[in-house]
Amino acid sequence: MDVTVTPLPGLGTQQEFTTDSGRRIGVITYRDGRMELIVSDSRDPDKICAATDLTGEETSTLANLLGAPQLVRQLSEQQREVTGVTTWQLPLPPGSPFDGRTLGETEMRTRTSVSIVAVIRDGSVLPSPRPDFVFAAGDLVVVVGTAEGLRAAGEIMENG
Repeated sequence: MDVTVTPLPGLGTQQEFTTDSGRRIGVITYRDGRMELIVSDSRDPDKICAATDLTGEETSTLANLLGAPQLVRQLSEQQREVTGVTTWQLPLPPGSPFDGRTLGETEMRTRTSVSIVAVIRDGSVLPSPRPDFVFAAGDLVVVVGTAEGLRAAGEIMENG
């Protein structure tokens, strides 16, 4: 899919793509750091029918909502032929004992036989995190393992 980047002199930049239905969806990033999500009218792609300002946190949340399912779907397809192996995404909630601590400190593989294969943070996928990777509240931790192991992993990420 092609993304068009348009400079907006004195304002910032607009990045957008056109959906299969002909609508344009994009983000305007202003020079002062503000961001605005825009959606064109279905009958007139040059007319904006919806726009909303987004905070940095809202931008990250939206990126996670859109990006995380795609990553999990790809990982699930890769694991599809392995009976008994599942891919989950576990949110790292505020107040988690692992907020600000390393992947190695979770001892996830030792305790559950589950592997942490990626972390999604602020809309960016961080594949194959190393043991010294530091978690932050709001991360989505992508794990692969058995159903039993995944349940235990979720408990660990939430309660330690």
